[in-house]
Amino acid sequence: MDTLKNPFFSPLPTHKPLQKPSPKFPKITITCCFTLSDGNQRHYNSQKKKPLSDNNARRIIKEKAKYLSLLRRNQGPQAQTPKWIKRTPEQMEQFLKDDRDGHLYGKHVVAAIKTVRKLSERAEGSYDMREVMRGFVMRLNFREMCIVLKEQKGWRQARDFFSWMKLQLSYRPSVIVYTILVRIYGQVGKISLAEKTFVEMLDAGCEPDQVACGTMLCVYARWGHCKDMLSFYTAVRERGIIPSVAVFNFMISSLQKQSMHDTVIQLWEQMLDIDVKPNHFTYTVAISSYIREGLMDESLDLFNKMKKSGFVPEELTYSLLINLSAKNGRVNDVMELYKDMQCRGIVPSNYTCASILNLHYKNGDYSKALSLFLDMGRKRIAADEVIYGILVKIYGKLGLYEDAQKTFSEIGKLGLLNDEKTYVAMAQVHIRNRNYGKALSLLEHMRFTKIEFSSYAYSALLQCHAGKEDVGSAEATFLSLTESGLLDAAVYTCMLNLYVKVGLLEKAKVLTIQLRNDKIEFDIDLYRAVIKVYCKEGMINEAEELVNAMENIGLVMDQFIKTSLMAMYGECGRLQEAERLFKSLDNPDSVALSLMFSLYDENGHGQEAKRMLMLLLEITGGLSLASRFISKFIREGAISKAVSLFDEMLELGCMPEDVAIASLISCYGRRRQLREAKYIYEAVSNSCPTLARPVYSSMIDAYAKCGKLEEACSLYEVMAEKGYAKDAVTSSVMVNAFTNHGKYQEAEDIIYNSFREGVELDTIAYNTFIKSMLEAGKLRSAADIYDRMLSEGIAPSIQTYSTMISVYGKAGMLEKAIKMFDMAQTSGLTLDEKVYTNMISYHGKAGDTEAASLLFAKLKKAGIQPGKISYNTMISVYGAAGLHFEAEELVQAMRGDGYSPDSFTYLGLIQAYTSSGKYSEAEEILHTMQNDQVNPTCSHFNQLVFGLGKAGLVSEAERIYGEIKRRGVWPDIICQRTMLRVYLEHGHVERGISFFEEISECIRPDEFILSAAVHLYQSVGKESEATIILHSMKDEGISFLKNLKVGSKNFAG
Repeated sequence: MDTLKNPFFSPLPTHKPLQKPSPKFPKITITCCFTLSDGNQRHYNSQKKKPLSDNNARRIIKEKAKYLSLLRRNQGPQAQTPKWIKRTPEQMEQFLKDDRDGHLYGKHVVAAIKTVRKLSERAEGSYDMREVMRGFVMRLNFREMCIVLKEQKGWRQARDFFSWMKLQLSYRPSVIVYTILVRIYGQVGKISLAEKTFVEMLDAGCEPDQVACGTMLCVYARWGHCKDMLSFYTAVRERGIIPSVAVFNFMISSLQKQSMHDTVIQLWEQMLDIDVKPNHFTYTVAISSYIREGLMDESLDLFNKMKKSGFVPEELTYSLLINLSAKNGRVNDVMELYKDMQCRGIVPSNYTCASILNLHYKNGDYSKALSLFLDMGRKRIAADEVIYGILVKIYGKLGLYEDAQKTFSEIGKLGLLNDEKTYVAMAQVHIRNRNYGKALSLLEHMRFTKIEFSSYAYSALLQCHAGKEDVGSAEATFLSLTESGLLDAAVYTCMLNLYVKVGLLEKAKVLTIQLRNDKIEFDIDLYRAVIKVYCKEGMINEAEELVNAMENIGLVMDQFIKTSLMAMYGECGRLQEAERLFKSLDNPDSVALSLMFSLYDENGHGQEAKRMLMLLLEITGGLSLASRFISKFIREGAISKAVSLFDEMLELGCMPEDVAIASLISCYGRRRQLREAKYIYEAVSNSCPTLARPVYSSMIDAYAKCGKLEEACSLYEVMAEKGYAKDAVTSSVMVNAFTNHGKYQEAEDIIYNSFREGVELDTIAYNTFIKSMLEAGKLRSAADIYDRMLSEGIAPSIQTYSTMISVYGKAGMLEKAIKMFDMAQTSGLTLDEKVYTNMISYHGKAGDTEAASLLFAKLKKAGIQPGKISYNTMISVYGAAGLHFEAEELVQAMRGDGYSPDSFTYLGLIQAYTSSGKYSEAEEILHTMQNDQVNPTCSHFNQLVFGLGKAGLVSEAERIYGEIKRRGVWPDIICQRTMLRVYLEHGHVERGISFFEEISECIRPDEFILSAAVHLYQSVGKESEATIILHSMKDEGISFLKNLKVGSKNFAG
């Protein structure tokens, strides 16, 4: 703009930025550095226009423009059609050939155009235009020179030709020629040259007209020189020149690109003031600027004016209006705009659909949102990542977890998964469904794809760790947020709720101090969380101070805060304060009523508690809470209170929920109090003729636990007669009852009947069935039931794997047991101590001590603290292998973990010493047991007797056997078998016969003992005694063991 200096221009004042209009925009009052005058300061319109000096060229151009405009407007049968439209393809080809040959402008004009254009191939300054154009002097008139200038494509050639043109005799200064040159400079961004040309036009005495001024304004607009454009526009307006609508369109478009929406609106209003009729483009730009300024009502008014003017708005205009209306929550306006689009046949863009979908999502109109998405599919509107992300959130809100996952997978397959918000939306769905592991995996994948975490993503990550109660990870995420400066009230709320949930109240208290130091702005959720901490800790003064601070900023205590304070006052024994807050509640909810019921009950206010119970049962959800109190009392062992509450509810005409009734009956069943269980069952039966399935199941279980299998079976049949199909729970109860009472065939019948009747079984039922067959010794059936479980698609639990390891272990199929253990490890389930112990035991039985030892070490490495059973099992494995050093070390480790050795521990140690020939040490263990106040049993002595006998130390074996009697314990049949086997195998016939005759009167018939006695009698020729024993064995149905041999050990030796 500095180049516009001439004697006619006034000094340039500083340009002041336009003020943002609100709501009516003032007119632009920008001063400029020049005036468009002829030196006499007369108004442009006050002078009579002089005829153009260039053969009326301007008039001809205007007439031609009117003629073409007429052709465009009149599209009827009488319309005048331009000649080129009437031409055939052959005629059009000839027309273009004539143009090339110069028949339109004249061959000399075409030659001049080509000559000047060709100069673009030469370097600047390497030619003299006067020399180049020497052959055209006196051959081109002014009009033809203008044509040559207009047809130039290079600004340098146009500049040099114009300089030559001014030297010609036919040249006359004209607005047309200057306008052409300004336009050429403007097209390539030579603003300075354009300004100089415009000044030269003024200096030459040419009065700029609407076209010239419009061209200069368009030059500024095109290259974003908005400040210069506005200054020039002010000068133009001061001269009374009104730019055309096309120029205004250029200007407002340029301003809008620079986000100068307030100035766009000012120019728009000035257009209307000076009666410039806007066209479609003008309306579109103006509406867009109103929208960008957030002027909702004004933009809608202008939109309606546009439609009344006969213009059809573009999809973009609808889209911007819908988006602004949606942000302002104006649902009716959004739907009217969308309906108008449909009526006009305008297909909405995915951006428009996203705005409407998001509005429906925020308002909870999920059905409308899903309907719109289906409509998009019918109209073939391609959904983008934003739309899919909204859809994922909607499915999450509706609980359609699988649909949300499927949609998220589609986003990935389409290659649209690039935005953090989409990942976090899916993570929030996982969090809502408590699938915290999947949410964490998704966020980790997002990090792997190098998508930067914002506070939104970190917040989701924190929610995952809080949901998993992983305090360490949650604190690490909190630290990351602290370092990033992204802490807000929601983050502190999440951390405080986590600390309260896991009982880390001291950390919660420290955090409340930190958030005050960080000057975090409280929201209502943070107030709730902090007050909850104070209430849990009984910090009455701090809680009351925070409540006062909250009320000072205009927030009111809601029901949650009042209820928390009531609980705090109740725990501190300030029942009156709790009552005061309770009375201040307008409509006490079930939580407040249940709290007051609990407080009155704990403080012995029976009548008040009953009144609260009555109020509680009158409101929605009250029955459920009252029923939960029955379950709570049962868990606390206060059965009398549970029964009392049960009776009160029946008295008030309210039947407790089925779960509470079932819990009460089950409790009596576990205590073997059948009479009390029947009382509850009959009370419910009398009040409600139709009982629920859980009540039947619990009563059947109570009968079973009390040994009343006939009553259990009878009720089982009654349940079926009442229309209840046999279910997994009841079938499990019956199978478990028969199994516990050794009635394995009846248990098996129920199992296979449930299969035949198509009962829908769950994991627990299958586990019960497999365990029943395991205890019955029907290992093949147990394996078949497991296979059926897998074929039905029922996921095994850790209990399933543990039981199946026992099945294969007992069957001696160690490889299958190992395979089952490996399956448990890869299943994603957390292995428990029982699984490891089972495998250790079966490795030991198979003689694979090393594998058992490695597995025991793996158990500890997995973070599982071995219990006494695990220690004893491993000691037993070492005992069987005779590894007494390892067994002793394990006993010491066991003591170090706080477990005292028991009978099984010492049995394993004795076995370890006897297996390794350390008999004196084994006998010493018997004395150690007495010192540790663990009484040796026959099993301990038998282990030593067996070891001594095996070593041929018969006298020592007799001594230890006699020690059993001296301790006042009568040897069991196993000890007797062991001792008799020692006599038999080592050929001590007389001592063996004497031993048999000593014990024969006090033992039940035993196959081995009787067979051994026959062999002993026969070895000394006492056939009659042997025959008597054989006859008695035959009468009893006892088999005779022929393979036994007297003195087999001596013979082997």
